[in-house]
Amino acid sequence: MGNKQMNKKNTKNNKKKKKKKIGKKILLLFLFILLIAGGVFAYKVHLNGGGMSGMLATMVGHDENTKKNLGEFKVLLLGISTDQENVDLTDTIMVASYNPNTQKATLLSIPRDTYTGKNPAKATAYEKINALYNRKHRPDETLEAVNEITGLNIEYYVVIKTEALIKLVDVIGGVTFNVPIDMEYDDPTQDLHIRLEAGEQVLDGNKAEYLVRFRHNNDGTSYPEEYGDNDLGRMRTQREFIMQVVKQTAQPGNIFKLGSILDVAKENVFTNIDFNVAKDYIPYIVEFSTENLLTDMLPGTTPDWNKTNGVSVFVYDKYETNKLIQELFHNRDIEENDENENMTEENTTSNQTTTNRANKSDIVLEVLNGSGDSDNLQKVVNQLKGAGYKITRTGNTNTTSKTTIINKKDVRETLLKNMKDVIGIGTIETSESTSSKVHVTIIIGKDY
Repeated sequence: MGNKQMNKKNTKNNKKKKKKKIGKKILLLFLFILLIAGGVFAYKVHLNGGGMSGMLATMVGHDENTKKNLGEFKVLLLGISTDQENVDLTDTIMVASYNPNTQKATLLSIPRDTYTGKNPAKATAYEKINALYNRKHRPDETLEAVNEITGLNIEYYVVIKTEALIKLVDVIGGVTFNVPIDMEYDDPTQDLHIRLEAGEQVLDGNKAEYLVRFRHNNDGTSYPEEYGDNDLGRMRTQREFIMQVVKQTAQPGNIFKLGSILDVAKENVFTNIDFNVAKDYIPYIVEFSTENLLTDMLPGTTPDWNKTNGVSVFVYDKYETNKLIQELFHNRDIEENDENENMTEENTTSNQTTTNRANKSDIVLEVLNGSGDSDNLQKVVNQLKGAGYKITRTGNTNTTSKTTIINKKDVRETLLKNMKDVIGIGTIETSESTSSKVHVTIIIGKDY
């Protein structure tokens, strides 16, 4: 009996040992798989640029080519005041852009009194750009007006209620900002009572609202002239405050407040931006520095009321606007590409530099109208001239459905894309011709 019991015990012990060995092998295999998976993930993070940005890009399924294929993202920002019953006016109108490859961004303020009609001499208050949203609560109407003014062909909008700013600032624990002047203003109809002292301070949500809504004091004084008085000063303050909000919201410590930040957005922000579009840009925004942010406002004047039907409106300058749009949204990317290419290209022969044209002044440009609308020719010519191009020949051609930009003399791709951005539409084609007297032919189609 003793031997049988011993044998049974030994058998049990052997089985336990085998189980332990199998368990160890499974654990080692599991650890090995984890190690391989972790290594692959780390390698992908490295390919995606490393750091937080690389990690986020890898998590949403990007590879090393994703960012290269992303273009500049442009969006219209509308800040809506909801203080007055049944009146939702847009106090803040801005165009924002971000390029993940150059890490450059732009904020362009559009005065809320900007006139959107055809004849300022017959202006009405309903034709001010800030009244468009209130009429039907359709942000796409404001978007259409902004595209008409800027020629930027913006697709997306974000509408932000005043409450969003107040709550966001409170969620991140306040925003440090240098208030430019003492502010004292009262408007009982809106229950608005602004009291802010000049100087650097931490602003909570309520004070942030006071700051971005202030135009002038009770006694009529406003920002100093060199800063920009009334609406001009307010727009400048809004741009600078937004820069600080972005900078301070992006601090690492606020990652733990992401849920609360998203709750604020859910309640007070609505947009037509598809999540699949947004998620492609999010990983790279964490790299952004406000030092790479350019800000400006739409150029123009406020004519005497006698010339605008007794209505105070801001009339934008079309030529100066085209020039500014070019500088803010187009030339930055061309300069960036030129710098990168200059760093990598070797010295070329004089023959090569003439065939690979990189400067606007080098290009002989022809514009032909195939749209069937005679006004379109002058519009396109004005847009291109405003952007710095020289038009050497214009004319009419057979009616065509699509606008086409034809590269006939090896013009650099960045400039061809820039021409497309300037006119807001067009398919780029290459049809080299040694006998052609022009470098680029632009044919305006019915789609313009």
